[in-house]
Amino acid sequence: MDNASILVTGGTGSFGKCFIRTVLERYRPKRLIVYSRDELKQFEMQQAFPQAEWPCMRYFLGDVRDLPRLTMAMEGVDYVVHAAAIKQVPAAEYNPFEAVKTNIIGGQNVIEAAMAAGVRKVVALSTDKAAAPINLYGATKLCSDKLFVAANNYRGSQDIRFSVVRYGNVMGSRGSVIPFFLEKQKTGVLPVTDERMTRFNITLREGVDLVLWAFDKMWGGELFVPKIPSYRIMDVARAVNGGCRIEIVGIRPGEKLHEEMITETDALNTVEFGKYYVILPAARPRWDVERFIRESNGKPGRRVPEGFSYNSGSNERFLTVEELRALMRDMRAS
Repeated sequence: MDNASILVTGGTGSFGKCFIRTVLERYRPKRLIVYSRDELKQFEMQQAFPQAEWPCMRYFLGDVRDLPRLTMAMEGVDYVVHAAAIKQVPAAEYNPFEAVKTNIIGGQNVIEAAMAAGVRKVVALSTDKAAAPINLYGATKLCSDKLFVAANNYRGSQDIRFSVVRYGNVMGSRGSVIPFFLEKQKTGVLPVTDERMTRFNITLREGVDLVLWAFDKMWGGELFVPKIPSYRIMDVARAVNGGCRIEIVGIRPGEKLHEEMITETDALNTVEFGKYYVILPAARPRWDVERFIRESNGKPGRRVPEGFSYNSGSNERFLTVEELRALMRDMRAS
């Protein structure tokens, strides 16, 4: 990404800030563009990344729902990371068409703007809630995933590629369970929805590394899934506890006991590479699948066995209470 122009939609969010910090640490981009609709968060980022020190930084106020503005922002851009989304499950349930406009129509706008502007590669962020979704947020992200994968089929002669990365709960991101528990710790009561609940866990930096890896390896049309640990919600509560009482409040509408990132049906098109899985596009007219399996990761991959699924409740690795506490210390320190 040295001497490249990079645009991040939703660039003032938790992921966007970590991505920008990582790119500035590792590369020397020509332009690094934050595209978001929140002027206050952009102002705060300008204080954290002053232009005098980072002359490559640019800030575009705009919404992914606004195709002309998005197209203007992408002029001369090489790489796009699409991180903008309405992602709070209750908010999406209460404001369903707002989620559709941002997560689906906004995603299609990113595709069309990237094609119009001659972008080279686009990576869109997804979520485990998009696998066999039961809530509107997951359904809109599944639709978005399909749009980005299918965009490779009608790019014509343009040299542009679209891929997706899917991962679980991002530790420390706004609205996630750990910051919520840390805030509730002050009240002396930790509300737990269901004692059996599990979730996948990934740190912000791991999520950023996955996106950068995808840019390097993508053919266009893949859905990249990292191998990451799970945690039990009761272990998170124990890690935070500090003498708090745990209160079981019941599972909320739109929640699962366990999340999936690869369903049994997805497994029919899934290849395993070391620390990652790749869900291949179901329709792949431009693909040599066997060559992808042999060469994509620098060493051969393998198809996953029939009946495979990747579920937070049956994961091979769970974080211990001590590991969760250590990750929380790191999260607070950063």
